[in-house]
Amino acid sequence: MKYHAQDPANANNDRFVLSKGHAAPILYAVWAEAGYVDKAELINLRKLNCPLEGHPLPHLPYVDVATGSLGQGICAAAGIAYSARNFEKSDVRTFCVIGDGESAEGSVWEALNFASFYNLGNLTVIVDVNRLGQSDPTLLEHDMATYKARFASFGWDTLAIDGHDIASIIDALEVSKKDPNVPTCILAMTFKGKGFTNVEDLMGFHGQALKDKSEPVIAELNA
Repeated sequence: MKYHAQDPANANNDRFVLSKGHAAPILYAVWAEAGYVDKAELINLRKLNCPLEGHPLPHLPYVDVATGSLGQGICAAAGIAYSARNFEKSDVRTFCVIGDGESAEGSVWEALNFASFYNLGNLTVIVDVNRLGQSDPTLLEHDMATYKARFASFGWDTLAIDGHDIASIIDALEVSKKDPNVPTCILAMTFKGKGFTNVEDLMGFHGQALKDKSEPVIAELNA
C-alpha cells in the first residue's frame, strides 16, 4: 500500500477496509508496528475506555469504515474504489479483507457484481479462507476450486494462494495491479492458529482469548 502512516487522512493514501471486523487485533498490531499505536495499549484491547475496541471504528484516525456486520465492509470498499476512480480521479487503490464465512452473505456478491460492472481494477479483495466459522465449519471449508470458480464467474481476476506464504501474498498483490479495469480477488487458504499445538485448525477460538491455551502459545512464540 501507498500510505503515509503518520497522516492517515492524506488524500493520496491507499485505502484499507477490514470487512471481517472481529480480526481487529491484527490491525491494531500492524498500526503499533507502524508507530501510530502505543504497543503498551495493545494489552488493553476491549477494556473500558480503551480506544481499541473489538471491531474497528472510525473514531480511530486510521479506520475509514466501521465493520463487523458481515458483508458490509466489501460494499463500502467497492464504493470507495468507485469514488476514487470516478469522482476523485485519483490512482488511489482500495484493499479489503473479508472472511470465508462472511462470503455467505448476499451483499458480498452484490458488491462483487458492482465492482466488475464498473471495471474497478483499483479494488483488491483478499478472502481469508480459514475453513472455520464462529460455531461451525464454513459451507465450502477449503474447497478452493469452487471458491475460485465462483469469484471468477463474477468477472474478477481470481488467484488462489497459500495464505501463510508471504512471497505468494506479495506476488498476488503485484498481479492485482496489472489490469486497471478488472478487480482482483486473492483467495488465501489459511488455518486458524497456524503452527500452535492444540489450537491450529480447531473450533472454539473465534474472537476470544485462548484462556488455558495462552501460556503454551506464548511459550511457542518465544521459542
